[in-house]
Amino acid sequence: MELQVGVKALLKNKEGKYLLLRRNPKKYPEVGPNWDIIGGRINPGLPLLDNLKREIMEEARLDYHGTPKLVAAQDILKIPDRHVVRLTFTGDMEGEPKVDEEHLEAKWFTAAEIKAMSVTELDSFFKELIDKENINL
Repeated sequence: MELQVGVKALLKNKEGKYLLLRRNPKKYPEVGPNWDIIGGRINPGLPLLDNLKREIMEEARLDYHGTPKLVAAQDILKIPDRHVVRLTFTGDMEGEPKVDEEHLEAKWFTAAEIKAMSVTELDSFFKELIDKENINL
């Protein structure tokens, strides 16, 4: 069985808003254009923080210099040959994101706006963390 690890980052700006990216359905046809936090699979052998910084740069063109806090670990996929674990961090961030080809847009949201999103609008694993209050928005 192959083990894969993903890192995700819920980033908050000085105004208290959180950065979400809308997925490109051409890249992610299985989930569609849902909003999600930044992240992806790690490159084995590199430290988790380096992988997280790489994902932030690749997906939002932002250079992360903070100290993130690990807030959750989830089993997101278990199939016969693969097990995927997702580690979610929180941190502070400034700057205006510029999305890559994997995403349609980026936007800063208030906590209330995120909590009001349904599972058809928001990534299901991120929504699970909010609903179970693993992440305090």
